[in-house]
Amino acid sequence: MLPRIALTSGEPAGIGPDVCLAIASRELDCDLVCLGDREMLGERARALGMKVELRQYGGAAHRHVPGTLVVAHEPLRAPSVAGRLEASNSPYVVRLLERACDGALAGEFAAIVTAPVHKGVINDAGIPFTGHTEFFADRTRAPRPVMMLATGSLRVALATTHLPLARVSGAITGELLCEVLEILDRDLARWWGITRPRIAVCGLNPHAGESGHLGDEEIRVIAPAVARMRERGLRVAGPLPADTVFVPRVLADFDVVLAMYHDQGLPVIKHAGFDDAVNVTLGLPILRTSVDHGTALELAGTGRADPGSMAAAIGLAVQLAARAA
Repeated sequence: MLPRIALTSGEPAGIGPDVCLAIASRELDCDLVCLGDREMLGERARALGMKVELRQYGGAAHRHVPGTLVVAHEPLRAPSVAGRLEASNSPYVVRLLERACDGALAGEFAAIVTAPVHKGVINDAGIPFTGHTEFFADRTRAPRPVMMLATGSLRVALATTHLPLARVSGAITGELLCEVLEILDRDLARWWGITRPRIAVCGLNPHAGESGHLGDEEIRVIAPAVARMRERGLRVAGPLPADTVFVPRVLADFDVVLAMYHDQGLPVIKHAGFDDAVNVTLGLPILRTSVDHGTALELAGTGRADPGSMAAAIGLAVQLAARAA
């Protein structure tokens, strides 16, 4: 059976609608359902000169037909203009995520693929929101979500996600690291079929603390957590200096790298494959992938948005859903 994939169209003023429409022209080995405002998608398609037939969602699953887009209509709260944020549409953006998540939990969707949202305007609307990862964890009551990005054979997971740098050290605990490492070990086996994955754990400080001279988090927290997980049978190494763990000959010995904070790991993977990197949320009872870019308001409605990351996110979701079926 073809997996039915829920595709949230994201912030309506950004490039989410553009890349959803662009992907509709491609051959896709799934039943794709786009969640969004039908009229907004139609207006954006006309503005971009895209010939996309919008079809109403409902009925039996069927393979995606290039040049069409099945739409599960959710109405905007206010008119949307490409490139111009409108805070009153934030509840609509969140509603797309709620609809997709509830459908995935109910078995309606095999996976969720998300277009980018704008966290700032959602918070400006009075809705607490720190990111997709945290949203889906809360909605599914998952105690420990793990953000991982992948491009080709490179996989980078994060111990902490959207935190100010000043709060990172205090957030990294032995309990946190052990939970994240257990999730990486379990979900790489579950979704990727990698039995006993090899995990590299970065240090927090330069040179992994230089034996305590440049910080002691490695000695106090990271090394003991690594040792504990090795005793439990996990194939874990570290703490390793983050400036050398990404050297190709070092990477060859690992299936995934666990970075301690957002900008320790993400710049590397975005440099390696910005156009086709995929964001995957591990630790959830559902499968969720996402593009690895933001709303790019300046590109919205111009026809210059690259759908490559969206194509990769959908492709990976289909691949992982098939393995788990």
